[in-house]
Amino acid sequence: MTPRETRSSTADLFADAPTEPRSEALVSGAVVLRAFAIPYVTQIFTALRTITAAAPFRHMVTPGGFEMSVAMTNCGAYGWVTDRTGYRYTADDPESGLPWPSLPEAFGQLAVAAAAAAGFGGFAPDACLINRYAAGTRLSLHQDRNERDFDAPIVSVSLGLPAIFLFGGARRADRAQRVPLWHGDVVVWGGPARLHYHGVLPLAAGEHSITGPYRFNLTLRKAV
Repeated sequence: MTPRETRSSTADLFADAPTEPRSEALVSGAVVLRAFAIPYVTQIFTALRTITAAAPFRHMVTPGGFEMSVAMTNCGAYGWVTDRTGYRYTADDPESGLPWPSLPEAFGQLAVAAAAAAGFGGFAPDACLINRYAAGTRLSLHQDRNERDFDAPIVSVSLGLPAIFLFGGARRADRAQRVPLWHGDVVVWGGPARLHYHGVLPLAAGEHSITGPYRFNLTLRKAV
């Protein structure tokens, strides 16, 4: 595929932005809730300013010594971190030594409502990983498997610039769906899809009225 064909196919995926909330199944146990987070946006960004003042975005390092292109921070009782010693959850921010900022009420309400809408009642998140994507940044295919209990779903909230979400299967080699995500979309996966591989293609440059040149993603989980 030529670069021009790649740009064209990506543009085609983004051509049909949803105009009203709706639900789209990906596989058994995984669903996209279009525009589900829109009613929470003002509260989310008010809280996000407080969170990042206490725990600024940073580029974490993988166990292999590679700096991640996506900037990250956390809130909640636990935060996901990576460094040369491995991937794990911690109660304290390793940069400040202080507890991670508390999970904002709006974050928890959104996560619980989205999980219930996807068929996962009783979700009680205790961790929220916040990713900030700039143009060209990506997230390679991976599984969320550092949590102690895989019975709880993952709730992933997209804000700002649109992105192409990759949702694969239980094996890394399985073919991944390319799912366009717009501002306010929420993806929920659990049950038979809980350990499916997923990622994000390199973010296209753009400007969003709220987030400017960035895409933000909130990933809410039950870590412990």
